[in-house]
Amino acid sequence: MTVLVCSDLDRTLIYSAAAFALDGPDEAMPRLLCVEFYQGAPLSYMTEASARTLEVLSTAATFVPTTTRTPEQYRRVHLLEKPPAYAICANGGHLLVDGEVDRAWAETVRTRVADGCAPLADVQHHLAESSGDFVLKQRTASDLFAYTVVDRAALPAGWVEALTGWCAERGWRTSLQGRKVYCLPACLTKAAAAEEVAHRAGASAMLAAGDSLLDIELLEAADLSIRPAHGELHDTGWTSPRTTVTAARGIAAGEEIAEWLLERAAEP
Repeated sequence: MTVLVCSDLDRTLIYSAAAFALDGPDEAMPRLLCVEFYQGAPLSYMTEASARTLEVLSTAATFVPTTTRTPEQYRRVHLLEKPPAYAICANGGHLLVDGEVDRAWAETVRTRVADGCAPLADVQHHLAESSGDFVLKQRTASDLFAYTVVDRAALPAGWVEALTGWCAERGWRTSLQGRKVYCLPACLTKAAAAEEVAHRAGASAMLAAGDSLLDIELLEAADLSIRPAHGELHDTGWTSPRTTVTAARGIAAGEEIAEWLLERAAEP
């Protein structure tokens, strides 16, 4: 039996220093492994125990990193000694096979987005018109969706909610993750790409992990899933009958998630 394991990355398996949520004396802190550099500086980490668990998991199942990162951003992350055969990027907009973008899948996604949502340019224009000094950067990703980097402390009350309503009327949705506010086509989902990978890999079961609203379809599509006790899903109280919640928060939750996925993947 082939088990497919699809897991989000940021604040699910890997963590910046700001998201560690580690408590206790310095001498009790876990050993950490840096898995991503950005502009020559270390950026993302996981515990060494988590890294060892993922190596075992990659031999017990078809492990698929599943992220909203673009392919370029994903390639900065080195989770395993040998890169996974599949990776889902841009929230399902890109499927990487042996590190290369699958052009046929990318074209299929773009057709779906064009047929079901308002143009990206409309969203960009609205973001520019409705933004203020609290927006530090405005970007697009893979010409599929937009996101802004905001000053959370200066974010006006109701701004995200108003943006969410405006987007919903046009076939888009929003997600607030850390300092980033994402606007994505509603039909752009990790779950659709995971279904494609499951078909190609001949998987008979799927496990999933994630922490944000953008992971809901993926978690619901899996036979069993897990989310950390932090992040967007935790803040909104989201759960489902097949979803486990970690006991730990922060980078310790990432270690717990990796162990949970391995235990379920190895079950007969």
